[in-house]
Order: sequence, then C-alpha cells, then structure tokens
Amino acid sequence: MISVNTNMGAMVALQTLNATNRELETTQNRISTGLKVASAKDNGAIWAIANRMRSDVGAYDRVRETNERASALVDTALAAGESVMELLNEMKGRALAATQAGLSASAQAALNADFIQLRDQVTSIINNATFDGQNMTNGAAAANNAVSLGDANGGNAITVNGANIGLGGTIVTVTATSVVDSATTAGTALGLVNASIGNLGTQLATWGAGAKRLEVHRTFIGKLQDALNAGIGGMTDADLSKESARLQALQVKQQLGVQALSIANGGAQTALSLFR
Repeated sequence: MISVNTNMGAMVALQTLNATNRELETTQNRISTGLKVASAKDNGAIWAIANRMRSDVGAYDRVRETNERASALVDTALAAGESVMELLNEMKGRALAATQAGLSASAQAALNADFIQLRDQVTSIINNATFDGQNMTNGAAAANNAVSLGDANGGNAITVNGANIGLGGTIVTVTATSVVDSATTAGTALGLVNASIGNLGTQLATWGAGAKRLEVHRTFIGKLQDALNAGIGGMTDADLSKESARLQALQVKQQLGVQALSIANGGAQTALSLFR
C-alpha cells in the first residue's frame, strides 16, 4: 500500500539509523577514553566497584609512605644499636685488660680513660639516632615506636617498638659512672658489659625482624596495587581492537541506514507519479 500519511518504511529506517547512531556514539566514546565503563551510566554496578577499588589503590600509596617512614625509623635504630654494640665490644676488651693483676698505674689509667671515652660515646650515639624528630633508642614509650599502616582502611597496623638502649637501662646495663680504674671496678664493669652485649643482641634481632616485616609488607603492597589495577582494567578498560572493528562496521551500517531512509522517503514521489 502506498500512503502519503504514513510512511512505514521511512519510520523503520529512521529508528534503525537512530539506534546505529547511538551505538556509534558509544563506540567512539570507548575509543576516545579507552574505557568501556567511563561513568555510572555505562554500568552502575561495575563503575561503583571500580571506583571503590581505585580508592583503595590511592589509599595504599599512603600506606606505602607510612611504611617507608617506619622502615627509616627502624633502620636508624638498627644503625645506632650496631654502633653501640661495636663500642661495647671495645669496652669489653678494655675492661678485660684492666682486670689483670700487676698493671702499672699508668697502664690502668690509660685503659680507664679509653673505657670512659667509649662509654660516653654510647650516649652521643643514642642522642643522635633521630629521624624526623623521633628516636626509637632512648625510650620505650609509644611515641618512640615505628608504626606502619597495614591496610587501606587504616587497620592492622604494624608496630615495631622502640627501646631504651642508653646507659644504665635494662638493655645496656653499663652505667654512666662505670669505670675500670682498678681490677675490682674493671671486674664489675666487665660483667655489665657482657650482660649488655647479650641484651643488645636480642634487641637488635627484634628490630631486625621488625625491619624485615616492614620490607615484606612494602613488597606485598606493591603487588596488591598491581592486582587491584589489573582488576579495575579488566572491568572497565575497552578492548580497542574490538572497538575499532565495531566502529568500522557501524560506520558502514550508518551509511546504509541513510541510504535506506532516502529510499523510503522517495515513496512520496511514487505516489505523485500515479496522478500524472
């Protein structure tokens, strides 16, 4: 049937062309952004999941920063502790030599002077073992702990406790007044030095284990961010080779749609020819 009031062919052709244009716009957007889900209107559920994951990836950057600061604090404490250990080993030699009977007064005095210099250097090292205003080696208070965030929500924190490795503490039991000016005082000092070496070795092992834990966590954070980014990409990234092929197909389909609409609109001219 030929009708000038209702052109069904043109209506169908127009609807088809509009649908093709919408698909073409979607494909062009995917190619220009590289994303198949660029906004909530593309796929609300996927967009929400990807957005939350992106937030976690950004948060893990902050976790890594706190981890690096904590690692620097522990490394500073380890460096100080190892230096103190070297001093204690030298002090042990001086104290042991000073316990010998029959030493001349000058030899005893020389050993004592060396011992005192080594002893006082411990305090100097402890006072300088500071990173970013924090010192893990001069006390066990929470303010002296190295703390790294564990996850993107601020939970599961990793804490490496500070400890007092200064003179006269529970770890370094050599006191600020320990001397080796006689065989008797040297014997006492030698006992304190030996105890300090054992105690400090245990503390250094604890800090070393903490440093290793922070290092492992830092590596894990990097791998976790990579996994999250890969997951986000899998959900939201466009397959550009597929979209390129689809673009070409839609462009051909669009041209055919325009041609079909033109043919359908030519039906009115056919109706006029009947009255000539």
